Amino acid sequence: MSPIPGLQTVGLLGGGVIGGGWAARFLLNGVDVKMYDPDPEAPRKVAEVMANARRALTKLVMPALPPEGTLTFVATPEEAATDVDFVQESAPERLELKQSLLRRASAVAPPHVVFGSSTSGLLPTQMQEGMTHPERLVVGHPFNPVYLMPLVETCGGDATTEATEDRAVEVYTALGMHPLRLSKEIDGFVADRLMEALWREALWLVNDGIATAEEIDDAIRFGPGLRWSFMGTMLIYRIAGGEAGMRHFMAQFGPALKWPWTKLMDVPELTDELLDLLVAQSDAQAGPATIRELEALRDDCLISVIQGLRAADYGAGRVLDAYEKVLFDRASQTSVEPDLSGPLRLHEVTVPTEWVDYNGHMNDSRYMQLSSEGGDRFLRFIGMDAAYLASGRSFFTVESHVNYLAQAKAGDHLYVTVQLISHDDKRLRLFTEMRRADDDSLVATAEHMMLHVDTTLDKAAPADPAILATLATIAEHHTTLERPAQAGRAIGQGR
Repeated sequence: MSPIPGLQTVGLLGGGVIGGGWAARFLLNGVDVKMYDPDPEAPRKVAEVMANARRALTKLVMPALPPEGTLTFVATPEEAATDVDFVQESAPERLELKQSLLRRASAVAPPHVVFGSSTSGLLPTQMQEGMTHPERLVVGHPFNPVYLMPLVETCGGDATTEATEDRAVEVYTALGMHPLRLSKEIDGFVADRLMEALWREALWLVNDGIATAEEIDDAIRFGPGLRWSFMGTMLIYRIAGGEAGMRHFMAQFGPALKWPWTKLMDVPELTDELLDLLVAQSDAQAGPATIRELEALRDDCLISVIQGLRAADYGAGRVLDAYEKVLFDRASQTSVEPDLSGPLRLHEVTVPTEWVDYNGHMNDSRYMQLSSEGGDRFLRFIGMDAAYLASGRSFFTVESHVNYLAQAKAGDHLYVTVQLISHDDKRLRLFTEMRRADDDSLVATAEHMMLHVDTTLDKAAPADPAILATLATIAEHHTTLERPAQAGRAIGQGR
């Protein structure tokens, strides 16, 4: 059952770099996918993208992702659009091909099913020609890798209804993305037109022997690219104007726009010599790394930037923060009646390689992280959702103790159980056990004392009566359980 209301299954037309990224974005949000792609290698390629995406997205977000959706490959566009709630087209940038796919798929999809197109530059009005119910087509232009990059440009054509755009924005937002809703269609939309201008200038710099491919990238990644990641272009120039703002900046630097610095619309001829030079420089820059290794490096760097921006509550970091709050809430909204007769099994994880230290075992800090995530799941379980946090109330951990009982390695599947040891109106005492899923063997335990705090007053305060009532129900069962041997232990003095 998909955790996103009204989005149980989506149809994907195309399974290349972008289509595979969309598959990962949907599947890792718990949505089933039906994919059409005539390439016989599509299943392998998408599987490799999925492996990278699982690794990346579980590193990016703190909450556990929902159970992964099911991926099914189908033989025709019609099958991909049958019994689905949304369709995303990601075929190559050929108008006739896209029109053909959209015509075939739209002929079988019910009128309410919205079609998003991943086109990076074709006009939606042109793609709507020949569609059944063309009013339900909207551009949903993402950026690579789709499973990490939050931006998706949405743009309607002449026939597109406002309801169609609203639905697309709703879907993309639920996936943890930032829809940029454009009011007018234009070739290339906004982001690609800006990137194209930089790309044209870069080609001239290589063509004229001014800079190599690596030097051009260094000029961006060590310079303006760092600022672009959180403030874009216009706000940076506004700041450069000082107290007087953009008007002062334009008065000072506006005349430079007439200087012969760029060759924006004049593109160098793509001769064999220039192409060979670009390829040689690009290959030298990449070195021996494979495409999957380069993708993993790209993902790690993106994760670091986005998580850093999250700490500043700005830009892409704010999008991530909002998405994590949604994931926390989805995790607490379960229709399965909990079994309170024993410790609550609330969290599972497969140990990623980055959790492993030089000894080949899971690092000490990761056991605390794993236990903490189990505790977070418990807090969501008793009702501490995003609305509760927004009201200025939360539980803060004030004391913890970990016992390490066995080693865990990369690839081990672990689960966490939480037992309520005691509580009052302001305090929680939780005991967690971390076990291997294959044999239930105990790997580590942890005990946490939590204090309920009114963050607006910055002091302890009683928890909400509804939460206290839930805790009382759990306590009726958990206080009858055997007390864990490690509960209440301090640091030992030897044997």
